[in-house]
Amino acid sequence: MSGKHKVSSVLYALLASVLFGASIPLAKILIGNIEPVLLAALLYLGSGAGLLITRSLFSFFIKSKDIEAGIKKDDIRWLIGAMISGGILAPILLMVSLKYTPASTASLLLNYEGVATTFIAALIFGESIGKKIKWAIGLNTVACILLSWNFNGDWGFSLGAIGILLACMLWGIDNNLTRHISAKDPGVIVIIKSIGAGLTSLLLSVLAHNQIPGIKIILITMLLGFACYGVSLIFFIFAMRGLGASRTSALFSLAPFMGVILSFVIFREMPVRMFYFSLPIIIYGTYLILYEKHIHEHTHENIVHEHHHRHDDDHHNHEHSSIKEHSHPHQHEYLVHIHQHTPDIYHRHSH
Repeated sequence: MSGKHKVSSVLYALLASVLFGASIPLAKILIGNIEPVLLAALLYLGSGAGLLITRSLFSFFIKSKDIEAGIKKDDIRWLIGAMISGGILAPILLMVSLKYTPASTASLLLNYEGVATTFIAALIFGESIGKKIKWAIGLNTVACILLSWNFNGDWGFSLGAIGILLACMLWGIDNNLTRHISAKDPGVIVIIKSIGAGLTSLLLSVLAHNQIPGIKIILITMLLGFACYGVSLIFFIFAMRGLGASRTSALFSLAPFMGVILSFVIFREMPVRMFYFSLPIIIYGTYLILYEKHIHEHTHENIVHEHHHRHDDDHHNHEHSSIKEHSHPHQHEYLVHIHQHTPDIYHRHSH
């Protein structure tokens, strides 16, 4: 991956983190007006509907050739798994837990998503993690424990905090499943996932006899879902293409700090005291991941597949008349070389 493309991936991850971080305190406002399951449903329906409308308008007014690869039959299992874990179970659990957890604390606990994603990526899917990444995982885990410990009552974890940590684990599973299809069209992935998850959660809310709020609340919730879930997920997938699941999630862990800032501005809710101990730990853990360098001789196997690519990235040497970004089935020849890289879509080899 070139330096320019890596910078782009980092920016995508940071944009995703800012948008998602803003969703926590804003969703906290809506909790009093909408039941948690219905809130999760409307957020994802807003994500899917907003992206579908935006995509249709873009295609209508700007006639351009689609440069993204479509979803194939083999991709469906990964998409369904991601939808169930991260689109249905995780957001419902998060919305329920938000009722019992201060918004600032909830925002900071979302750092555990990066830790969970990295553990799953390394232990189950074989994504490479070096010494710095291991240290970062440990530091972020300590920070999450400090933030979730209940010092005001009996010793132990609060139920709300545990619920948020479990939601993060489910999103960690989601991130790793989505990683397998991150080379495909992000818009299609997020639209299918959002609408499927939204309709399922909506059915659950109907079965639970949730009260339907006014049209104004519904529209505000769906707009929030479009920006903080839909657009954020698009950026997240773009980032995973270039950085892999663990490193993208590490950058995404900056999202809670935006949530803390908005919680203070909106609710005048001061961060819990352990925030001041956890903040430098989380910042240093993120720093370790950002400045990790990974270089060794590696092998690219002979493979035929389809994904978005261009011909000036040292990995697509097949003959073509254009070097602009495009997508078509192509073959990678057997290649052995050495350079600095991340676990992007071209470097998911074993270590």
